[in-house]
Amino acid sequence: MSIKSDRWIRNMASNGMIEPFEPGQVRYVGDEKVISYGTSSYGYDVRCASDFKVFTNIYSATVDPKAFDERSFVDVSGDVCIIPPNSFALASTVEYFRIPSDVLTVCLGKSTYARCGIIVNVTPLEPEWEGHVTLEFSNTTNLPAKIYANEGVAQMLFFQSDEQCEVTYKDRGGKYQGQRGVTLPRP
Repeated sequence: MSIKSDRWIRNMASNGMIEPFEPGQVRYVGDEKVISYGTSSYGYDVRCASDFKVFTNIYSATVDPKAFDERSFVDVSGDVCIIPPNSFALASTVEYFRIPSDVLTVCLGKSTYARCGIIVNVTPLEPEWEGHVTLEFSNTTNLPAKIYANEGVAQMLFFQSDEQCEVTYKDRGGKYQGQRGVTLPRP
């Protein structure tokens, strides 16, 4: 298994692996400095879309992955999302992914956010998974934290195997296959 370079990523993106795709590293939009996104040396920095689900305890619901209560979140849309202290929010990537059958992708948080106490959950994208990635942001501080929509928030690393897996995510009929936008837990 080997980690894939920027050349491999650009080649795979031309085959529809990442849409929309940014072939370089974007640090400015017009004259405005942004948290970088696009192709990096050995990965791809994704952006989050402008729709967020922010955790709330207003209904005192129990967080249960087998019976998730949608009232546990408040919907927020905009260029920024404020995550309350010691809380979390969900968002989705701007980019839509189609992972090849011999590739495992791992999503890691960007250091810019990590240095502010904002952690992006490490999550895999399995072979032949497809969709917008639902991102989980944890605010580990005792202060409100800000997430910027349409700017870099996490990096995808691509690992290509020297052999095909026996059963892909698509073959299994994975419950998050083809997801669009923020997707809540499914039992």
